[in-house]
Amino acid sequence: MRTCGRRPSSCADSDEQEEQHISEPRINDRIRVPEVRLVGPGGEQVGVVRVEDALRLAQEADLDLVEVAPDARPPVAKLMDYGKFKYESAQKARDARRNQVNTALKEIRFRLKIDPHDYATKKGHVVRFLEGGDKVKVMIMFRGREQSRPEMGMRLLQRLAEDVSDLGSIESSPRLDGRNMTMVIGPHKKKQGGRSEQRRARDKKAADQAAEATAEAPEAADEAQQEA
Repeated sequence: MRTCGRRPSSCADSDEQEEQHISEPRINDRIRVPEVRLVGPGGEQVGVVRVEDALRLAQEADLDLVEVAPDARPPVAKLMDYGKFKYESAQKARDARRNQVNTALKEIRFRLKIDPHDYATKKGHVVRFLEGGDKVKVMIMFRGREQSRPEMGMRLLQRLAEDVSDLGSIESSPRLDGRNMTMVIGPHKKKQGGRSEQRRARDKKAADQAAEATAEAPEAADEAQQEA
């Protein structure tokens, strides 16, 4: 059983420190094992060495000793610049979040007896959602005796799927859900990437404009000096 010394809060402080580092690997003096399987900074295998020797090599190379596989026997540790490693990992994570496609599920409702104008309007909404990279849940609501004609709802949903087949395909086939019939249409993969491509295009345009403004600034300053 771990004792906490005289100060009552020392045990809590120690627990907080352990929780703070639980998601991070142990580095340098925090690696408290007799020996490690050492990997060099270039990925070369050094072999099993005493942890004291591994720490000495890290200090001589002005690097950190980082435990990368704590569950191995013995644990695997690597020589690296840990600060640089954390920075690059954070950059990669941000880039991944920036480039990921956030697909939303939109919903649109049809009546079984829908006139051509309303159908065209609602189909336009489905087209817009798919072009934006979103999935669409299409719902047909049956009223009264319409519940005895599910085949009509099936035909309407199939017609819609065919009308937008160039933009998306059926991901969830039509099925009855109480008084409703639902179907999910998802965009083709090239459409799902549309948002990321548009975002990258906007970022590139903004960067180009900033570069042009930076290039024009010295020219404007030179002209002002000549006029003065």
